[in-house]
Amino acid sequence: MGSTDTVRRGAGRNLALATAAFALTFWAWNLIGPLSKTYADDLALNPTQTSVLVAFPVLVGAVGRIPAGILTDRFGGRVMLTAACFASIVPVLLVGLSGGSYAALLASGFLLGLAGTSFAVGIPFVNAWYPPARRGFATGVFGAGMGGTALSAFLTPRLVDGMGLLPTHLLMCAALAVMGFVCWSFARDAPQWAPTTEPALPRLKGVMRLKVTWQMSLLYAVAFGGFVAFSTYLPTMLVTAYDLAQTDAGLRTAGFSLAAVVARPAGGILSDRVGPLKICLTSFFGAAVMAVLLAFEPPLEVPAGTCFVLMALFLGLGTGGVFALVAELVEPARVGGVTGIVGAAGGLGGYFPPLVMGAVYQARGDYSIALLLLALTALLVGVFALQAFRRPQAAVPA
Repeated sequence: MGSTDTVRRGAGRNLALATAAFALTFWAWNLIGPLSKTYADDLALNPTQTSVLVAFPVLVGAVGRIPAGILTDRFGGRVMLTAACFASIVPVLLVGLSGGSYAALLASGFLLGLAGTSFAVGIPFVNAWYPPARRGFATGVFGAGMGGTALSAFLTPRLVDGMGLLPTHLLMCAALAVMGFVCWSFARDAPQWAPTTEPALPRLKGVMRLKVTWQMSLLYAVAFGGFVAFSTYLPTMLVTAYDLAQTDAGLRTAGFSLAAVVARPAGGILSDRVGPLKICLTSFFGAAVMAVLLAFEPPLEVPAGTCFVLMALFLGLGTGGVFALVAELVEPARVGGVTGIVGAAGGLGGYFPPLVMGAVYQARGDYSIALLLLALTALLVGVFALQAFRRPQAAVPA
């Protein structure tokens, strides 16, 4: 039996394990957002305090992706996926125990961001299992694990209603422990993978000097950041703007997340056919139009629901298109380092919009200004991408 056949079979198993771990840790990362109304009612929080609470886990999950990616190069995806699952147990338990204190929730939510670093672990892990011609497929399938936010939006409020707050979080702790054990027992690093012994700081500095790193970071901050922002804050927005019950808001947020999850691999596949720039432009300009329409607060269900779903599809296409553009413009030896910084920028892009939306709602009683700011940002980034990448560029050399 040839080594190629062995790698191919192992690749599928390890891709599935990484995707499952990514989905579960992303569920854990988004435990607070779907319960924002519960916390706001129990602790008498104003909209700004609620938005800070919802956004806090995003901060560590974003910044932590840079060291997580570096550690994955050093220790391998098997070790780091296992560590991500086990490390997430403590903050999940603390969140479950902190429901009666805003300060405690902020502190435990900050630590909960550890669960959001799994993205930077999984990308190099699955990349190592697949040849270059198949890495778009691999990262697209793995990226669908961001559907863990949909699972959280749909199931977390229902589990809390049925079981209670602490038992729900204990159940998540158990699931993370099982997933950590499964990753350690069955996941394997690719046979050709070798740990990086080069000092991390010089490699990081070299990647940060590349102009393309910051260009891609800007694009991903809007595409993936927009998805993260809506996934975490949409339950709050639907409750406050449309007076929905928490479970109904969670159901609609799950639909939003699922639409983006489906669109992400589609964005990668379409980028192979028509070019990633066209997909990115479609994403940014389409999201800008949807944000303008939502700023007028259309009625719920068909008008607003359609706009939210289309917003999710446009943002999902952009997340796939940006990484296709990274692969096109960055020399393979530097893709991993660029990916870590770009991924962090995407997470940070999801940190600030909930804060802005909460502040705007508290000041005005609606989200119109915040949505128009989103539309303007997406429009400007689309124009920037059109100007920066409309001419073919060679990959940045190592």
